[in-house]
Amino acid sequence: MSALNIRRLVVWVVGLGLGALVAAIMVTVILPWLGPQGGIPISIQKYGYQYFLWTALPLGLLFVVWLDYFLKTRILPE
Repeated sequence: MSALNIRRLVVWVVGLGLGALVAAIMVTVILPWLGPQGGIPISIQKYGYQYFLWTALPLGLLFVVWLDYFLKTRILPE
């Protein structure tokens, strides 16, 4: 593999990992304070795995776009 492909793989892994991490923090820490839970923590299982996926994926893609820009991997066209 070339160095560019390795950087692209790193961008995807780190970006989607950060998206999942931020989504997990949002679901378990921030979301309970916004709804009828009254600050009682909820789990990702109670939130729902499918809803968690649909929360984490866009956040991960947002991180991928910014990492692509800063690491100049050219995943997205100019």
